[in-house]
Amino acid sequence: MSYAGPEFDSSQPRRPRRRPLALALAVLVPGALLGWLVYAGVSGAADNNGTTAASTRASPTVSSTTAEDKKPLGSLRGKVVVIDPGHNLTNFRHPAEINRKVDIGTNRKECDTTGTSTNSGYAEAKFTLDVARRLRTLLERQGATVKLTQDGDRPYGPCVDERARIGNRAKADAVVSIHADGAGAGQRGYHVILPGRVHQGIADTRRIIAPSAALGKSIAHDFGRKTGTAPSNYIGHGTGLDTRTDLGGLNLSKVPKVFIECGNMRDSKDAALLTSGAWRQKAAQGISEGIVSFLRG
Repeated sequence: MSYAGPEFDSSQPRRPRRRPLALALAVLVPGALLGWLVYAGVSGAADNNGTTAASTRASPTVSSTTAEDKKPLGSLRGKVVVIDPGHNLTNFRHPAEINRKVDIGTNRKECDTTGTSTNSGYAEAKFTLDVARRLRTLLERQGATVKLTQDGDRPYGPCVDERARIGNRAKADAVVSIHADGAGAGQRGYHVILPGRVHQGIADTRRIIAPSAALGKSIAHDFGRKTGTAPSNYIGHGTGLDTRTDLGGLNLSKVPKVFIECGNMRDSKDAALLTSGAWRQKAAQGISEGIVSFLRG
């Protein structure tokens, strides 16, 4: 808000004053007028130099609002994001269905798997769905249209080829598949998986390699910053990035897509984070901020 300078109004009638007050005014008023004329002259000069008088007089506003709060709601209006929660909690009840082979371009692989779990039994599929729902809420607040490949509403799957088709049919601006790894104890950290160059059979990733890399780098950066965790110490050589050509969900995508392994469920320190609701919220925020940065270009 600009600051309005003092105004001198000569139209107001003067009231009778006692003599000492009149003498004081006789001294003060000319000084005030002189100061005002100097002030107006300086402001006018500033205006002539392309700077408004209001901007030269305005005091900087101190705000405690965070950068996240300053992001305008609705800034992603018109953007479509597909979130792919890895695996399915009830896949184990449908072994025949999830073991069925599907074409991923480079070869044929199982429709889906059960995923991994922590040593205490917290399932990867439960983790991925929880983070996906939190992420959906954050992105919808930004105005994005968000679709999930599954929302706990399917008996199994979907298969990896169908997961890719869901993003393709939605003409998504970005797709993120959420996972947690099942590596050995002592192997810690997150990594983002990028699509490699595949042009074989029904798979052709050539057009999505560059935008997917940009999406992945943005997510890796913001995920680490928001969660306070380090990139994987066993994949990606400390970059938090890995490129693969053996994942049907990436090979068959025609829109920018990445996977994120948020941590290692088999390591006790990572497992303590993955099983924390507060940390999962940070994970969702990190992924969200990475997507937002990518979509804003």
